Amino acid sequence: MKLNRRQVLQSAAALSASLPSPWVRAQRPEKVKLSWLPIMQTTPLYVALQDRLFEKAGLEVEIVQFQNPNQIIDSLVANQADAGAPGAAAGITILAESRYPRTFKVFGLQGGTLKGQRLNDALIVKNGSEIRNFQDLKGRSMGHLPGIQWRTISRHILRANGLDPDKDVRLQEIAVGLQVPSVVAGSIDATLSLEPVGSIAVASGAATRALSNPCAAVIADPFYSGVSVLTTKFVKERPKAARALVSALDQATRLANTEFDRVRPYFAKYTAIKGDDVRIVAQPYLRAWNEMGDTDIASYQALVDVFHKEGVLKERVDVRTVLLKPSDFA
Repeated sequence: MKLNRRQVLQSAAALSASLPSPWVRAQRPEKVKLSWLPIMQTTPLYVALQDRLFEKAGLEVEIVQFQNPNQIIDSLVANQADAGAPGAAAGITILAESRYPRTFKVFGLQGGTLKGQRLNDALIVKNGSEIRNFQDLKGRSMGHLPGIQWRTISRHILRANGLDPDKDVRLQEIAVGLQVPSVVAGSIDATLSLEPVGSIAVASGAATRALSNPCAAVIADPFYSGVSVLTTKFVKERPKAARALVSALDQATRLANTEFDRVRPYFAKYTAIKGDDVRIVAQPYLRAWNEMGDTDIASYQALVDVFHKEGVLKERVDVRTVLLKPSDFA
């Protein structure tokens, strides 16, 4: 039977409707799973989500929140996530890489600097406390984030201030959300805390920063305790999606650096800072993948060297071996 032109077109339309369209498949967003902590180092993620940068890059990003830096890296090692958001623990990433070689690719740095008061960390005490510095902690207690990274950093800073971390100070792991309440209640004398804990302390009216950016003062300035990290598996198996994710977070990092006042309201959605208190949130120091220079890499190396000095890393690791390279997308 000979079909006329109209019948041919109707048959073609019916056939195309019954089959998945290559064009539709090409436009379908790539799904990416990303682990994160509710801290200021994670600011580029908040910007990327709120400014819809992932959607514009053709990505559908699922975010999974943790309260412990170790859990982010554990999720990547177990292939339960493709990336650790800005703010993944920089030292733990290297520790895991030394145990599971060729697992990670670092593509961004987050922290603070003594220049321009870009805050990353602080020694938090309650109002009226006699503690003004680390030396005043002798015979007292200090809290820090759970996990090996902040325990190692805390021990190193105490040593740098003439204290024996095994004898002079009682160290205690405390989750982000419990740090200010613990200081105010007196169950801990001080905490070495990441932003926004210092801003929350000030907003509470019951606690304050005894010291700002002590890590930058002791270890390196700028000081980077956070990284953006991809799994090597993700980069190799889905290079286009990995490149799109890096590009979106790089753009978000630049926006966070240049338009910080505009993005302040985002923190009320993703951190413990609420309402008008977003006005007092301290701005972090963020470096995108295509902005990292020799000074930034040397600062990251200084942190990793602390883990070697403290005996946590058996051998010194060169951080350049884990940095993402354009050729990794080949």
